[in-house]
Amino acid sequence: MKYLAKHDPEKLKDQLVLEQFDMQLKMVQAGLVVRENNKLIYTAPIFENVNIAHILPQYDLSNNSIRNTMNAGSHFFSYAKFDFYFSPDAGDKGSIFVIRERSPFAEVVRTLLPILIIVFVAILLLTGFLLYRYVTRKIVQPLDGLRQSAEHIKDGDLTFELRSTSKDEVGQLVMTFEQMRKQLYDSIQLQLHYEENRKQLLSNISHDLRTPITTIKGYAEGIMDGVTNTQEKLDKYVGAIHTRASDMERLVDELLFYSKLDLKKEPFSFEQVELSGFLHRIVDELAIEFDNHAVEVSWEQAFLEEWFVLADREKLKRVIMNLFDNCLKYMNQDPKIITIGIEKQGELAVVKIADNGPGIQQESLPHIFERFYREEPSRSRAAGGSGLGLAIAQQIIEGQGGTIWATSELGQGTSICFTLKIFVDRR
Repeated sequence: MKYLAKHDPEKLKDQLVLEQFDMQLKMVQAGLVVRENNKLIYTAPIFENVNIAHILPQYDLSNNSIRNTMNAGSHFFSYAKFDFYFSPDAGDKGSIFVIRERSPFAEVVRTLLPILIIVFVAILLLTGFLLYRYVTRKIVQPLDGLRQSAEHIKDGDLTFELRSTSKDEVGQLVMTFEQMRKQLYDSIQLQLHYEENRKQLLSNISHDLRTPITTIKGYAEGIMDGVTNTQEKLDKYVGAIHTRASDMERLVDELLFYSKLDLKKEPFSFEQVELSGFLHRIVDELAIEFDNHAVEVSWEQAFLEEWFVLADREKLKRVIMNLFDNCLKYMNQDPKIITIGIEKQGELAVVKIADNGPGIQQESLPHIFERFYREEPSRSRAAGGSGLGLAIAQQIIEGQGGTIWATSELGQGTSICFTLKIFVDRR
């Protein structure tokens, strides 16, 4: 059609030729319109209900704008056009239009497409920025904190603290890492504490063994040098050596027993023990010992009710013997009185053994259950004992699910209390 418009424009006035072109355009759902000056010489049948003449664009013989859109009421059209001269001499202008109806939505989209693209790009940039901020704050920064924490741990520094600002998966990871750090820190501190205890234990053992070993060595050298020139002296020296050797044997036995308790390698055999009768039997066994020390045993009240507790009978007896032994060693004023009491606190039985000895200083009271601890600075062994009695008592009571503590006033005496679980038959 453009060829005809350029070389033989008169043929474009032939209705038969135009109908043939329009028939071909119907195959692509388009229609033909031909205009001469201000008159339409051909209009495709599909535009019969549209006032197409009033919406056609003006002539542009330079054909700078050959494609565009137009609308008539609710109808939107896209078109391609070519302007030409039917008769250049006469100045008759003509136009060929190939028009296709479009939906309003498509037209709106075409009109708004640049704005939509700009909005989309802006949203994309904003989303990218917000996503970057979110990922940086929620993921990158916590992970960087974990990396720095791992470097601290690698360098042996466990004193830092990790804090999580979220409860999502990354926050849970941070909290798990923080718990791991705390456990590592506590484990190392416990290991250092054990190491310090081990050093202190070796020091204490060395100190406590030095005196009897020196004594034994001195008496043995006296025998070798002939100092014991009489049977009486010889018997005295041999007896002293035997006494010190017995002290060392008792110290080693108690140290071994304490070590088993501390390492949880000493088994407990629990059974029902009637507490009041058990205490009375132990007091009866020690009656001669109490008489020899002029000690009076006093009971706080008569125990009419039988209280059964779950305990290891032999180990519980050792606890009470150790407490009585402490009372006998340190009471130094008359009259010497040991008071025994039992009371019930909920599901626990509380046993109290008190004396009217010199008492313990308040600053020393928290340490009396430590192994080898003696209140006197010189650590004198004049009072006898291994220094493990109360430490063993604490291990045994705690191993049976109870607690042990002490109260004391200078010049008024000392009270040692411990708890045991009362047996309840739930059958």
